[in-house]
Amino acid sequence: MALKRVSEEPSFVLHRYDWSESSLVLEVFTRHHGRVALVAKGVKRPTSQFRPVLLPLQPLQVSWTGDAEVRTLKSAQWQGGHVMPTGEALISGSYLNELLMRLLARDDPHASLFDHFALAVQLLAEKSDAQQVILRAFELLLLRDVGLLSDLAQEANTLAPLDPEGLYVLTPESGLRAAHGDDAHPLSGEQWLDLQAAMDGPAPFVTTLRACASALQALRPQLRCCTTIAACGCSRRGNSCWMCKR
Repeated sequence: MALKRVSEEPSFVLHRYDWSESSLVLEVFTRHHGRVALVAKGVKRPTSQFRPVLLPLQPLQVSWTGDAEVRTLKSAQWQGGHVMPTGEALISGSYLNELLMRLLARDDPHASLFDHFALAVQLLAEKSDAQQVILRAFELLLLRDVGLLSDLAQEANTLAPLDPEGLYVLTPESGLRAAHGDDAHPLSGEQWLDLQAAMDGPAPFVTTLRACASALQALRPQLRCCTTIAACGCSRRGNSCWMCKR
């Protein structure tokens, strides 16, 4: 029986770890197959053609064979388009990689999310001064795509439509609720409605970027709490890790 083969699949390397003295296992985010584990045989040898290619935050086309949990990488080439983010932007890109590693199951395709990620990485490389708004826009779209973000046009518990002039906060694992007097970072109902409309638009990442820009300071702590609880549970345990600081 012939091994299943996938050819020239758009991909990004999320993570890599040792398989043997000369080989690595790659966790790869692909457009049509989701997160996939691939063994890159001989990649640690100085003569390997894969060494300069299998880098994080670089758009790749990869081919592999096999249908086991870990498949075998057969080819990889840089797709071009932009350089790797550097400095603080590289750390922000690594944060996005870690979110995908922790929130995506293997072999679960998310084609739209892949497109959002590709654009986020490109913008991090080209517009490093916009890191925070890029991170917030991607967090929103990621949480929605994996089913961890409720409708931002209504209160989570009552399903009542938002009052555009009311104040609301986003709570982890629940959704929007009316703000209390001691809530430090509420957003108006109008702002939440704008965010929902942006995510529902024909070009969600671009419109969500714009909607996040006007609410950045209040969004950051709320989204950071939602993503870190979903990804690592730090806020629930009362401590923090490097992901919580993005």
